[in-house]
Amino acid sequence: MLIGRRSARNSHTMDKSITLPPDEIFRNLENAKRFAIDIGGSLTKLAYYSTVQHKVAKVRSFDHATKEAASDKLYEISVQEEVTARLHFIKFENAYIETCLDFIKDHLVNTDTKVIKATGGGAHKFKELIERKLGLKVDKEDEMTCLIKGCNFVLRNIPHEAFVYAKHADSEFRFQTTQPDIFPYLLVNIGSGVSIVKVESEDKFERIGGSSIGGGTFWGLGALLTKTKRFDELLQLASKGQHTSVDMLVKDIYGGSYGSLGLTGDLIASSFGKSATADKEFSKEDMAKSLLHMISNDIGQLACLYAKLHNLSRVYFGGFFIRGHPVTMHTITYSINFFTKGEVQALFLRHEGYLGAIGAFLKGAEEDNPNQYSWGENYAGSSGLMSVSPDMNPMQRARSGTFDMLEMDRLERQLVNLPLLQDPSSYIPDTMDLTEDALAREYWLYCFEEALDGVVKRAVASQPDMPEAAQRAEKFRQKYRHKLQTLRQQPFAYGSLTVRSLLDTREHCLNEFNFPDPYSKIKQKENDMALKYYQKAVKSLEELSWEQRQFALVRVELMAFISCEHPERPWLVDSYDQWFERLKGPPHKCALFFVDNSGVDIILGVMPFVRELLSRGTEVVLASNSGPALNDVTNGELQILTERIAAMDPVIQAGLREDRLMLVQSGSSSPCLDLSRLDKVLAMVVRERQTDLVIIEGMGRAIHTNYYAMLSCESLKMAVIKNSWLADRLGGKLFSVVFKYEVPAGKPSQHSAALSPL
Repeated sequence: MLIGRRSARNSHTMDKSITLPPDEIFRNLENAKRFAIDIGGSLTKLAYYSTVQHKVAKVRSFDHATKEAASDKLYEISVQEEVTARLHFIKFENAYIETCLDFIKDHLVNTDTKVIKATGGGAHKFKELIERKLGLKVDKEDEMTCLIKGCNFVLRNIPHEAFVYAKHADSEFRFQTTQPDIFPYLLVNIGSGVSIVKVESEDKFERIGGSSIGGGTFWGLGALLTKTKRFDELLQLASKGQHTSVDMLVKDIYGGSYGSLGLTGDLIASSFGKSATADKEFSKEDMAKSLLHMISNDIGQLACLYAKLHNLSRVYFGGFFIRGHPVTMHTITYSINFFTKGEVQALFLRHEGYLGAIGAFLKGAEEDNPNQYSWGENYAGSSGLMSVSPDMNPMQRARSGTFDMLEMDRLERQLVNLPLLQDPSSYIPDTMDLTEDALAREYWLYCFEEALDGVVKRAVASQPDMPEAAQRAEKFRQKYRHKLQTLRQQPFAYGSLTVRSLLDTREHCLNEFNFPDPYSKIKQKENDMALKYYQKAVKSLEELSWEQRQFALVRVELMAFISCEHPERPWLVDSYDQWFERLKGPPHKCALFFVDNSGVDIILGVMPFVRELLSRGTEVVLASNSGPALNDVTNGELQILTERIAAMDPVIQAGLREDRLMLVQSGSSSPCLDLSRLDKVLAMVVRERQTDLVIIEGMGRAIHTNYYAMLSCESLKMAVIKNSWLADRLGGKLFSVVFKYEVPAGKPSQHSAALSPL
């Protein structure tokens, strides 16, 4: 949609012609309410809340005692409309602000909002324009308060928000594990000057220091030295310069290093030192580089001193001086590393530019208390982190005229850490980081591209009564293919690239085009079929001796994943003997079982295993997905399946009746498993029941994720590797078996043995 509005009064400052595709930018404006805006010196960040209507797949049990069930199907599937909350954040150049305000006014339909929260230095400048265009009263909020609130929000809700910048590494962005407790931390905001803020809790922070030598100093002195007026152009010059032409080094004074003081020869002894004595002209590039080093080193040393003074190890940098520029991130990183001798890392944020707008929005939405919920980044509607390195991606330098988006969806469940993680601060869910492994990255991107046609066909087939399904499926194909192309160029766009993030991005795109559960009918058919064999399978197991039955239960559980001949022992990872010896000991108090697929796996694999645990006197908590993902069983489906099995099996029935068998949502809608983002209710149940065994099954949950997860109790990870490339990478072959029983170090176990990692 091309919008063109021009006024003679502002034509020299405002760009009035810009293409705004309404399905990509300012999405869902018709249901928008609560606006906030953060206007800086060159960029505007707009935030708003909307309600999103989308389709969800629901299952409902047939009452088999009545004539309602005309067929022998266990349950019916219906696609219903559901309304959820979404936060939208859009970033664009100030030159486009009037056009964007006109666009918002033209598309705003259902809002009863009377006020727009505003922050940033430009909020006063554009106050009259905003009020006139939108008819909303501008309510100014404190800039630093908004910044802190925004920072807390992204650190709490986006797992791969913080990163370390490594200029010469294979991956320039190294993402950090989200800390269970994000406080305390130091925020160094580098705008025109520098503010250093100590943040101790959600509402407690203090400006403990600062400096007048900041981004404005670099810009101002740089303009005087180089006659270059644009900030980005100054950084471009600096990226090409050699500071050693202008700076005086230790070796220039002493002829080498100064050993007694521990100073190496290539350290800067005096910024711009050579310019006082050298009788020559210095290039703009070299002067810009020297200036950048001088200011970055000054800020870095100041930040380190305050971090040491207040005993803080987490130091985040933000502000327009940073703004994702590789050259500033590199110089700040170098400075922090030098002054702390590597003890403190300079941390940067993926969504640093949005902090003020997020904070201003949160101030305006306090009556709804957004912080009581967990939020998740919607990959389908977010731009992701883009590289602005001219060497890596020259085309990205043209991004200044484009829009950048972030979308956050409110999750139904509040998410927390699994209490049984041995060290939550060092837990990394994913086994393989594709951001740093180029060969693995190319393989998996190729796999997901090749699988796209099949996903599209399955999506269409899941909605045979909807004639427009094919059109929506084609839009999904285009969207997901574009995401894969973006990730090929910028694998760090949404944090560390992993098989999990590729799967989750696909699920987000499917949901975006109203395909909530493409596998629903396949799961229904497989569940109905497997149920017919349940009693026969249990009877066969009961006829075995105790020793034979324990091994048969494991084989049946693993065979549920494959249809071919089962590999003989020893398996690729084989600690069955240790597990068997443990079973001779006292029963576990409570087992937490993260389940995987529908059909044969859950009914003929998991349920007999659960039955045996119950018979031993162990309570069982079955954790299944809150929402659909591939052919994984959901909590809604599992409730119905378990009720049906209980009607056939007195052991399962007694477990339910006596509350020794409990079904709980995991809080996830992914084929993989992140143990740091689980349903708060599940975490509470785990604590209350004193869980001492965790069982994780399936390739997505036990191989792609959690293979190296360390727990504070015994754990069992079971999977069959159904991908030949992955099997080869792990030292096995297609359909290799992983049966990994682990006991935490230091915990006495009568019959356990340590396992070496793959």
